[in-house]
Amino acid sequence: MSEITELAEKLKSEGEKFIGIFSGLTDDQWNVEVYTEGTTWTIRNVLAHFVTSERGLVKMFELIRQGGAGAADDFSIDRYNEAQQQKTKEFTSAELLEQYRDVRANSVAWVYGLKDEELEITGRHPFLEVTTIREMVKMLYLHNQIHYRDLKKVLK
Repeated sequence: MSEITELAEKLKSEGEKFIGIFSGLTDDQWNVEVYTEGTTWTIRNVLAHFVTSERGLVKMFELIRQGGAGAADDFSIDRYNEAQQQKTKEFTSAELLEQYRDVRANSVAWVYGLKDEELEITGRHPFLEVTTIREMVKMLYLHNQIHYRDLKKVLK
């Protein structure tokens, strides 16, 4: 199996796992608070974050693939996340879940469209700094795993 296939399949299987988890939540669970430092985030906010961060990152990855630099030096993850939360506040949990399905399917398709040598292209990631597209793609699923660990704690 090629590395491209491995990365794409990992994204696909992880996305299916999260769709299953989020689909099984009760109405009350969507409102459980996960993060309370700074702006409070509920489970619904975490799903909105999955949608908006991945959508924005894959667009940035494509720009890097085409020769762009990536995230600006003064990019603020916190400002970006807050602005994206405001943009998604009117969506229902079901609508966000559908958006997550679409965003993850697009990410998987984008990875499948890469050439092996493109995994070595470097650019500036908002969190990882200057790194390869390979590491940026890996961070897509690691990022969600980090938040999932926090979700599990509050759902116990």
